[in-house]
Amino acid sequence: MEYRNIAIIAHVDHGKTTLVDGLLKQTLKLGHGEEIAERAMDSNDLEKERGITILAKNTAVEYKGVKINIVDTPGHADFGGEVERVLGMVDGCLLLVDAAEGPMPQTRFVLRKALELGLKPIVVINKIDRQDARPEEVVNLTFDLMAELGANDDQLDFPILYAISREGKAFKELDNPRDDFQELFEMVLEKIPAPVVDLEAPFQMLVTNLDYSEYLGRIVLGRVQRGQVKKGEFVNLMHKDGTMSKTRVVQPFTHLGLRRIEVDTVGAGDIVALAGIEDAQIGETIADLADPEALPITTVDEPTVSMTFQPNTSPFAGKDGKYVTSRHLNDRLKREVMTNVSLKVEEVRPDEFIVSGRGELHLSILLETMRREGYEIQVGSPQVIIREIDGEKHEPVEHLVVDVPEQHASTVIGVLASRKGQMVNMEPQGTRTRIEFKIPSRALFGFRTQFLSMTQGEGIMSHIFDGYAPWAGEIKVRQNGSLVSMEDGPAFAYSIWKLQDRGSFFIDPATEVYIGMIVGENAREQDMNVNVCKNKKLTNVRSSGADEALTLTPPRRLTLEDALEYISDDELVELTPKNIRLRKKVLNPSMRK
Repeated sequence: MEYRNIAIIAHVDHGKTTLVDGLLKQTLKLGHGEEIAERAMDSNDLEKERGITILAKNTAVEYKGVKINIVDTPGHADFGGEVERVLGMVDGCLLLVDAAEGPMPQTRFVLRKALELGLKPIVVINKIDRQDARPEEVVNLTFDLMAELGANDDQLDFPILYAISREGKAFKELDNPRDDFQELFEMVLEKIPAPVVDLEAPFQMLVTNLDYSEYLGRIVLGRVQRGQVKKGEFVNLMHKDGTMSKTRVVQPFTHLGLRRIEVDTVGAGDIVALAGIEDAQIGETIADLADPEALPITTVDEPTVSMTFQPNTSPFAGKDGKYVTSRHLNDRLKREVMTNVSLKVEEVRPDEFIVSGRGELHLSILLETMRREGYEIQVGSPQVIIREIDGEKHEPVEHLVVDVPEQHASTVIGVLASRKGQMVNMEPQGTRTRIEFKIPSRALFGFRTQFLSMTQGEGIMSHIFDGYAPWAGEIKVRQNGSLVSMEDGPAFAYSIWKLQDRGSFFIDPATEVYIGMIVGENAREQDMNVNVCKNKKLTNVRSSGADEALTLTPPRRLTLEDALEYISDDELVELTPKNIRLRKKVLNPSMRK
């Protein structure tokens, strides 16, 4: 069979997963009532809730007798490890660019990786039905970006398609629209090179992803580089440390649509899944038993942000969760490192782990997943990973792009300048302004919430790691202290009402609190100990207006990301399956002074 292997790469929200939906709908003749749901490739709960792709996944469609393997990749910079890993499986890519927004930071990142691997992109200008679409200008911007990233002449001579993924349309000429993806399929067959297939050579495959089935155990995914392997055949698993172990392929699978199909033999050029290879890790090679040869290990960029993970030690520990000990936490983090290649875990003490990842979102998705699985954990504030280069302290910096209504531009520039941001470009676009900055990564902790309130919810910001630069000095990110409970027990509406002018609260009346738990944000700079467990004393003397209703300001509901952004160095976020609480590291108020 003939194959084409392509990855779909783009900035977040430019329509990758929606495009895959359309490709599946137009090629699969679905029987027995099966339907393709919206964003069918976003299979886990967090992806569905947030509308983002977190894990790279593959599917396949057939067109004119050719099998096209498609890999859908995440658009957030924090999941760049997923993108880097899967680009080695493909021979070409579809680069999606929003017809209004143009190339964004993540477009630059994924495109650089694809060009370095020598992949030829097909540029798809998506969402051309937007009112503010500017397709011709975006094509020119994409060409400039490719030239800047050092694309060769062949890559710069890229084919262009215009698309409305949501409606399942793609066409070569703006003035000659079509109602389907036929021109896109034709272009993939014509422009994407077919993989070099040698079925007689010794079998060789690099493990690029792992899955798990309750019936078959661990399943490894990857592209077969050469040769073929049959069901029940013995192979060599070549580990990263150079050792080898003999193992058996219990069941090979190939993909079509959203299903895995059991087959007897899989061969070179196809992206396949093999069950039965229990000890495989990502980056290891599965090779022929008689003539084993290892493939080069894929490298991914280093992590830039770290957090301290510990088992929950608060007075409420063990009330909600199923897994509460350091042993549970250690086992879970070891499992995560196997599949999450851009994550690093270092054990500092038996009950304390430093977990490093690509950004706040990368780590917060891991925390949210663990919390839902029944773990109780407490984590410290995010810290950037500092390197020493030529005897000097260097820190990670980000390339930040903000798109704001023009009346808010000066406020945003002022705040980012106070956080040590350097403006590198500014261009007006109608009633909005697009500004680019180079800014230390740590300056962006806690900025998103402030940014949204500054721009009245209309601002768009995205950023990507842009290398290391000399330490920028002290940055004061948080202006306000915390309101900290000094008593145990349920919070009373009366005491919250009395304290309302001191700051904003995170809790409702009747919430159980403990000494050292953070119940709100102080209006002033320093922390303040408050008693929210004091009720109104009742007397037998009545006065007019004594029992008037208390008017309480609704509390601020903190999401996990908000909580991680809010805490300072002496505070922790306590996570349980049912609650997100903030607390001081040292609970006793007299020991905190």
